[in-house]
Amino acid sequence: MSNARKKVVIAMSGGVDSSVAAALLQRQGYDVMGAFMRLGSPDGVNAVEEAPACDTSPHKNKQGCCSVLDADDARRVAGMLDIPFYVLNFQEDFGRVINYFVDEYNRGRTPNPCVRCNDWLKFGKLADYANAVGADYVASGHYARVENGRLMRGVDHRKDQSYVLFGVTPEALSHTLLPIGGMEKTEVRRIAEELKLPVFNKPDSQEICFVPNQDYAGLVQRRSPETFRKGDLVSTTGQVIGQHDGHQHFTIGQRRGLGVALGHKIYVVDIDAKSSRVTVGEKESLFKRSLVATQINLLDATLRDGRARPCQAKIRYNHDPQAATVLVTGDDEITVRFTDPQTAVTPGQAVVLYDQDYVLGGGWIDSAE
Repeated sequence: MSNARKKVVIAMSGGVDSSVAAALLQRQGYDVMGAFMRLGSPDGVNAVEEAPACDTSPHKNKQGCCSVLDADDARRVAGMLDIPFYVLNFQEDFGRVINYFVDEYNRGRTPNPCVRCNDWLKFGKLADYANAVGADYVASGHYARVENGRLMRGVDHRKDQSYVLFGVTPEALSHTLLPIGGMEKTEVRRIAEELKLPVFNKPDSQEICFVPNQDYAGLVQRRSPETFRKGDLVSTTGQVIGQHDGHQHFTIGQRRGLGVALGHKIYVVDIDAKSSRVTVGEKESLFKRSLVATQINLLDATLRDGRARPCQAKIRYNHDPQAATVLVTGDDEITVRFTDPQTAVTPGQAVVLYDQDYVLGGGWIDSAE
């Protein structure tokens, strides 16, 4: 087969997607090697153990993707496929992701650690490892596609994960394989069951692996207690309507847990980390017409031709692409203007640009108007 001597290192998380991806690569004739990325905090404690223990019964409340049980699942699948399997210790490197998470909340922004983990680890450190062992490609079980070196949305738009891959460089994309990007989730599970893989009905991981109890502010406070200070909750007119114990407890668009009741729905519309002031208002105050993003990664070089280009833009993972225009306004800056104002444009989140199914690039939201 044409792929017979091409070596692939696939990131195996112990889930059904990466397991089927490994099986498909093997079926296609690649020389496949499985790798489990051991993550966690730099002090050697597995990140998912930082939070209080929850129900640990099998296949219940599945939230992380880097636990000991996940490693065991990945090893079992690799054994069934008869492919070599290695556990790579990326704990120290993963500390960079956790530090980024904490720093962003302290700055009054809302981080997206899954995107950073893909950029820095899966298609960063793991790609370096693949190169060191002479592999031609890095692969993963993401629902996205790479065609002719271009990143595209997954065929199953409900599961599409191209948003979290926008930061992968064009050079890295040329050495990336995404075997299940052209499949529906139901088909992936069917193949896993046909192959009798033990993870065929394993639930998808949810939320952030190093905050399994979803207490983001608690994690930030444990790691940087000196940054928490009381502040004012104010209305959009500047009236003080309450107090809070730290702006890190809030994110743009948040409606629950505000600590005040005004008789109608109110939302967080602004966070000023320097003054520790959190502004709340009605939903109309959340709508923004445009945004500025930096730390950009442009996958289509024609974006730099100096003209505003029509596109579709996503401002968070669970967001349908919206009609917009994008203009490169600096060496490392883009301005995105929406046809219809969008709600909860959140600094710290990524904006990802599309031309139909093609990913044009993206950046990290700094501000919105």
